[in-house]
Amino acid sequence: MNTPLRITAFAAGLAAAFGLALGVGNATGNGPTPKPAAAHAGHADHAGHAGHSEEAGGAADHLPGGLQISERGYTLNVDTPFVTAGSPTDLRFRILGADGKPVTSYQQQHEKELHLIVAPRDLSTFQHLHPTLAADGTWSAPTAVPAAGEYRVFADFTPTGASEGLTLGADLHAAGDLHPAPLPDTGRTVTVDGYTVTLGGDLTPGHSGRLTLSVSRDGKPVTDLQPYLGAYGHLVALRAGDLAYLHVHPDTTTPGPEIGFTTTAPSTGSYRLFLDFKHQDTVRTAAFTVTTDSTAAPAPAAPATAEHTEGTDDHQH
Repeated sequence: MNTPLRITAFAAGLAAAFGLALGVGNATGNGPTPKPAAAHAGHADHAGHAGHSEEAGGAADHLPGGLQISERGYTLNVDTPFVTAGSPTDLRFRILGADGKPVTSYQQQHEKELHLIVAPRDLSTFQHLHPTLAADGTWSAPTAVPAAGEYRVFADFTPTGASEGLTLGADLHAAGDLHPAPLPDTGRTVTVDGYTVTLGGDLTPGHSGRLTLSVSRDGKPVTDLQPYLGAYGHLVALRAGDLAYLHVHPDTTTPGPEIGFTTTAPSTGSYRLFLDFKHQDTVRTAAFTVTTDSTAAPAPAAPATAEHTEGTDDHQH
């Protein structure tokens, strides 16, 4: 869509507070996948969380998503809050309703009933997982956190019968030898698996703007991106310091090389942007560090190299 998109926050009012992340859609399997619709539903629809909106230049009246473990009567209960870094683990959690009982029925959003994001406090890595739901309401996701430290788990979901979705966040503790690292200085261009991704546009607090991410390979624009979770890209942004979380849809429907987003940052500060894109049946992630101020965007810097991602919908970076 070439018109401003409805910002979809995983949590109530997330759209109003932090509109910046990309459409979740799903192209499962390796066969042909349908072209994404111009105005995709799902997260875009539960972007109206709590019915809040933000005028250009205005301030959000709601917290960004993922900062609360409990909201609107729902609580994220992590059954396995302590893990060992580098060891495979079955991350288990439940969504409890106002009655204290596990929620067992959910509305599907972009072919998934729940999207799970796992990121450390230093934002050095990123995992986008799609857990499975047991009959008793327990979700489980096989994973392994790469390093010791404090992590944040974000669950994005819409219970059956609910008019809007929400994003809840909880802490995850990983034991091991801790080596925290500062945010990497990526500049405006990163490379991953031979692909070059260039970030354009400004992220300005309190003002709606457009970000573009252009994908090329071997010096040639990539024009045959495959849909990933129903869109030609998927962008998650996390604010350094408190890991405020936001998630929105792209405003373009062509398969590359450029993917565009309409965005609003809730405050000055540093943000980590994680772009998932799919090409030749493999999902890869390009990660950027962006520091905002009230007047200008950061100047372009030298290329940086991002990590390789696995060719599955559930992957870590």
